[in-house]
Amino acid sequence: MEELLKYKGEAIERINIIGPNMIGPSSSHTAGALRIALLARKMVKGSIRKAEFVLYGSFARTYRGHGTDKALVAGILGFGTEDYRIRDSFEYARKAGLEYRFITNTEKKDIHPNTVAITITDTEGQTTVVVGESIGGGAAVIREINGVEIALSGEYNTILVKQRDKPGVLAHITRCLSDCQINIAFTKLYREKKGEIAYTIIETDEEITGEVIAAIEASGNIISATRIEL
Repeated sequence: MEELLKYKGEAIERINIIGPNMIGPSSSHTAGALRIALLARKMVKGSIRKAEFVLYGSFARTYRGHGTDKALVAGILGFGTEDYRIRDSFEYARKAGLEYRFITNTEKKDIHPNTVAITITDTEGQTTVVVGESIGGGAAVIREINGVEIALSGEYNTILVKQRDKPGVLAHITRCLSDCQINIAFTKLYREKKGEIAYTIIETDEEITGEVIAAIEASGNIISATRIEL
């Protein structure tokens, strides 16, 4: 909203700068941290049993005072940035049977100052490692999953596909979207080595339905397809 104010007899405009709606003292250390953990949670299809957080840079130095620790646990529990339960997330984690621990690393310098690596273990013992950055204003970007460099913000309708790196797999994914009348706004494939595990991130104009996910996962070369919605 713009308002006209008087300063030394002259009319000036005051423009309100609007940040994220959130619980907590810092958009980068609270809301951004929570979004990283929430995105990480959405990459895991099973129930989560344990989460280990390795904090770097300013996260490592101030995570208790700025509530980063509670925000990260809240994200793993699936809480949003406006959820009043964030401040009591440790207690909710205890009730949910979620184990968690924090490790600080202040030695690594060649990294974004607000970075956290999250190792998630589900109830079947499968682990997923996600590295994310809080980039300011409550926004966050996932930079790595299981050692493969990616870029995922969760700002749009997004599908994350884990697949075998074989011919025709990407064509299968895009054909499934086309058959369901879903337009692709952005797509990129990420892989560490040829012929091994790859990840495809697709942002779409339309909402992604369960029908689309089921169609994509029908291929034997698809390990999983996950909707990323915040």
